[in-house]
Amino acid sequence: MSECFDSPQCLRLEHLSFTPDESSMPIKEKNKHDGSITVQARDVDTAAMVAEDTPEELSPEDAERLRKKIDRHLLPLMCFSFVIMIADQVVVAQSAILGIFQGAHLSQDQFNWLATILYITILSLEYPQNLALQRFPIGKWMSFNIFVWSIALLAHAACKSFGALVACRIVLGMCESVILPGFMLVTSMFYTRKEHTQRVGYWYMAGMCGSSFLGFVAFGLLHITGTRLMPWQWMMIIMGAVTFIFGIVFFFLFPDSPTTARFLTPEERAQTVQRIKVNQSGVENKRWKREQFIEALKDPKVWVMAGFGFLSHVPVSMTFQKQIIVSQLGFNALQTTLLSCADGVVSIIGIFIGIYLSTIPLVGRGYATILTSIPPLVGSILINILPSENKIALLFMYWLSFWVSVPYTVFLGWVTSLTAGHTKRITTNAIVLIAAYLGLAVGPLMWKKQYQPRNRIPWIIVSLCVFVSAGLLFTLRTMLYLENKRRDREPRSAKYDEVYMKKELSDGTVEKHHVDKAFLDLTDIENRDFRYVL
Repeated sequence: MSECFDSPQCLRLEHLSFTPDESSMPIKEKNKHDGSITVQARDVDTAAMVAEDTPEELSPEDAERLRKKIDRHLLPLMCFSFVIMIADQVVVAQSAILGIFQGAHLSQDQFNWLATILYITILSLEYPQNLALQRFPIGKWMSFNIFVWSIALLAHAACKSFGALVACRIVLGMCESVILPGFMLVTSMFYTRKEHTQRVGYWYMAGMCGSSFLGFVAFGLLHITGTRLMPWQWMMIIMGAVTFIFGIVFFFLFPDSPTTARFLTPEERAQTVQRIKVNQSGVENKRWKREQFIEALKDPKVWVMAGFGFLSHVPVSMTFQKQIIVSQLGFNALQTTLLSCADGVVSIIGIFIGIYLSTIPLVGRGYATILTSIPPLVGSILINILPSENKIALLFMYWLSFWVSVPYTVFLGWVTSLTAGHTKRITTNAIVLIAAYLGLAVGPLMWKKQYQPRNRIPWIIVSLCVFVSAGLLFTLRTMLYLENKRRDREPRSAKYDEVYMKKELSDGTVEKHHVDKAFLDLTDIENRDFRYVL
């Protein structure tokens, strides 16, 4: 809808800053005829204009065809990115039996700090990276980071000391901190809320495949002899080269936004925007909004999610210790390397079950995350109780405990559905991811040499973290359920139904276009039509 902007029947806003209190809106003059509001283009979602170029409703067939096309283009790139990221994060863990202790002259504590330093760097750069994703084209910025981290990974092979490895891990963490927030934003841009958890699950299942693949690579490298380089150095070179090549592919193929995606036709771009309108959260807005940032900091559910992110990731630190843990159950180096290949398979099975449970209406994301917390809780308790002689049973309890990453995988797809407003969304994502990486940073420090070989104290901490994090998930779901019920009882507000955006044409004529509430860049608190996914 568009019409000439020469009528006095509009209300002009220099800056759009909606708050729940209508009297606090920055209104310059009040229209007495129709009460409509006119805003500037920079204040609304980038999809606002594109959405005008498509019919109000897409047929189910067109929506399904479009989703499949998006999947064909995005999922291979996102999944392989996770293969690379997970493999690159645990490559040092695999190097534990490939000679890195001797080659880089490391102690057990220094080895543990290599994981901690990586995750401290990631959490420190998480919010700056989120701001960069808002400021720069997403695909191009992520490509640049992938290139730099491939160089850092290659440089690991030249390291002969703890200090040199620390420098490489810092650069690696700086770059890898862009992947998760970038993909969370892109998922919310291209997919409906009910599709988020499945897509996040696909990334993590692919990442676990990367972990298993790395186990086979390590097994092959153990048989390399007669070269100047140690097996762990070959591992770094191989993974660095693969990451560099993938960075080139990513640069040319990964889109910045549905409104500019080259793999979509202009009509399909408009249809993509229309398809995700049901999210009530828009696509993106390049302007940082202070009021949304403050709202995120004051929102109780954000801190409940952050608490879960931290507690759920303290146990995930076992992925960095997995080779040491399994070898101390009584297996030799070759057996340990082959058994580590099963870790990824166990996680894939868990994630698949978690995704399936989240699609059951009576279960949903909230209860799915709680139910998938039960296996790692049982495994972490029994691995402390069973006798040391029963190493096969202990191995299976370890694999059951390895499900600790499953609840968070389901939860991550849930997070993208629980906030709206671009600045609030990136702030929430950053807070949750910072908390998660803080958990990953402190987690490795509990696996001390004095607790080996049974690691009873670390396993008790794992059990407590899994139990309390499940309680936080129940609290979060209850909060959202009660808020949805409260909004259902409210009379519907027409406050943002008549909003227009002015646009100046090349001939100087100024038009106004109707902007749907979904593309006003409102937060989930401001938009009372927003309902939280349970």
